[in-house]
Amino acid sequence: MHKPIVEVKRMKDINTDVRREVAQVFVSGYEKELSFLSKDKEKLVSAFQQMICPEVFYIGMLESEIVGILACSNKKQRAIPIKQEVLKNHFGAWKGLVAYRFMKDEFNSQLLFGDETGYIECVATMEKARGKGVSTALFNHVLVHAPHQHYMLEVVDTNVVALNMYSKLGFIETKRKKERFSSLKGFKERIYMERYS
Repeated sequence: MHKPIVEVKRMKDINTDVRREVAQVFVSGYEKELSFLSKDKEKLVSAFQQMICPEVFYIGMLESEIVGILACSNKKQRAIPIKQEVLKNHFGAWKGLVAYRFMKDEFNSQLLFGDETGYIECVATMEKARGKGVSTALFNHVLVHAPHQHYMLEVVDTNVVALNMYSKLGFIETKRKKERFSSLKGFKERIYMERYS
């Protein structure tokens, strides 16, 4: 049985607006982490599609369907800048405010790296496409075509599949940081990894 061919493109190079499809992949990949906001996937997709930055996203397609995403952010632009008004409009004033305060540091903080560094974030694959090499194809494309010599990412200690994949792709663990409120978040540490081209 042959392995399906994953086509990778920059989101900004696609002629149609695919923010909704990208948001669907994001919500599918981070459903557990986003469940504190809502269990309603449609509501989550509607909110996050308004905050996606096409300039830093790469998409992976199988048979012309978007099934994977990866953002390579930089010091000028993050992947999904969280907007308080969008969260309040979709999830209510109180929950929107709490969510904004909870998420803004992770999604909105400016990266303190030079131009040579790309920050990999928002890596996700639709459930039906997992195990088909979508994330690996996205990484391989970015590592060859993105304009950076140095890449950084973070992963939580419970995501063993991602940790193994990143190691196979040449990323080396450089630091671990204990997570506050770990029992609520479901993981104990954030693991930081780096790779040079």
